[in-house]
Amino acid sequence: MFLDLDTRFMRLALQEAEAAFEAGEVPVGAVVAAGPRLLARGRNQTELLHDVSAHAEFIAATAAVGALGGKYLTGCTLYVTLEPCPMCAGALFWYRPDRIVYAASDPKRGASLYNPTLYHPRTTVQGGLLADEAAGLLAEFFRMRR
Repeated sequence: MFLDLDTRFMRLALQEAEAAFEAGEVPVGAVVAAGPRLLARGRNQTELLHDVSAHAEFIAATAAVGALGGKYLTGCTLYVTLEPCPMCAGALFWYRPDRIVYAASDPKRGASLYNPTLYHPRTTVQGGLLADEAAGLLAEFFRMRR
């Protein structure tokens, strides 16, 4: 059951990444789900908001806790198209989602390169789901920028 839901929600995160791409943002998208229920969506908006912290994970997590009426993402999974950076991993520590599922690894700025213990000890982290699609979108974005 997890794999079907995981794929469904990662595809929604990829839709957010595509919207970011179209807006001229680095194409990263995220969604937060509680079981089969979608709680929130987010995409990179650093250019639009002139805010370096406006990463997809922050936007989705903030919206999700608002939908839940609390400050933690207990019982939730965050799906993101790129491995969280150390800043996002640190914030996600405090949000405490049960799971983080990311698509593409970030070999230059991914949290696991800096400190794999940045995530909350009760949070399960897994990568690689639809990684080729997410990595392809990122590669196309940066190819066009050069």
